[in-house]
Amino acid sequence: MKQMKILVACEESQAVTIELRKLGHEAYSCDIVECSGGHPEWHLQQDVIPLLKEKWDMIIAFPPCTYLSNAGACRLYPTKGNLDMDRYREGLKAKEFFMAFYNADCERIAIENPVSSRVFEMPQHTQEIQPWEHGHPFSKKN
Repeated sequence: MKQMKILVACEESQAVTIELRKLGHEAYSCDIVECSGGHPEWHLQQDVIPLLKEKWDMIIAFPPCTYLSNAGACRLYPTKGNLDMDRYREGLKAKEFFMAFYNADCERIAIENPVSSRVFEMPQHTQEIQPWEHGHPFSKKN
């Protein structure tokens, strides 16, 4: 297997980075907060956006979903038919952040995010993975 240079974005825990390192890859976690995984030498504590201009063999990203997730749609419309414009603007910023990963110049990109509210017109997802598929006793979507 060819060693790859991998960026694991929005990951302070370093859980994915550590597993990739065990496989022999040159993996780096990146987050704006200090890492909790015990390997600061593999952690880039900074804004990830400038790093997307660098050459990576793979990018794995876990951008925050607070404002995009369909689970929070009830907060977008706190009263029937009335869009909360502040929350909508936060959602548009979150979409822009997501799209920076989506449009990065990299052959292998994986972005983890829940199903988004339709109002944000996100790209169609390519997979749905359920917790029960990995030994957990619940489902996130029917």
